[in-house]
Amino acid sequence: MKSVCVFLGSNPGTSPGYTQAAETLGGLLAARKITLVYGGAKNGLMGILARSVADAGGRVVGVLPGFLKAKELAFEGLAEMFEVESMHERKAKMAELSDGFIAMPGGLGTLEEIFEVATWGQLGLHAKPVGFYNVQGYYDKLAAFLDHMVEQGFLKGPHRNNLIQGDNPAELLDIMAAFKPAVLGKWFGLEKS
Repeated sequence: MKSVCVFLGSNPGTSPGYTQAAETLGGLLAARKITLVYGGAKNGLMGILARSVADAGGRVVGVLPGFLKAKELAFEGLAEMFEVESMHERKAKMAELSDGFIAMPGGLGTLEEIFEVATWGQLGLHAKPVGFYNVQGYYDKLAAFLDHMVEQGFLKGPHRNNLIQGDNPAELLDIMAAFKPAVLGKWFGLEKS
């Protein structure tokens, strides 16, 4: 993997552990010469991650809609900035620039972004790894819900298994680098008899 898109909070969250995790991941990305692709903002965990990559000598690429850039939210240490018109274009551009995706703790936007790229993978539109950096158990309940979706017949087990989760960022990156997706059709049970 030469580049990883990270989706994460525009707020720092309530635990200092989230800040620490962003700093750790940023240092790892820089040390491994993996370009960070992210939303381009300077606030919250987004800014902490970008700053940690840049401070460690890594490359940071931001993708920011014009209406957010106009509010002076852009991180100033970017190697490259792509200004787009909409949130839809932002996700498409980040996906185009990235070899994999990670969700760190964040809110609705983080979930919406990671599940959109996960859905694209499920539909065979890309074969890139999708990971959840499970800082302090942040994604434990979401993982249980994904398992529930499999049990209830709304998500195939192999598609569920394509969603990588880990609480150690180095191990998560290693697993993602070796990722080979399960490839199968999305729909089942719709065949005519």
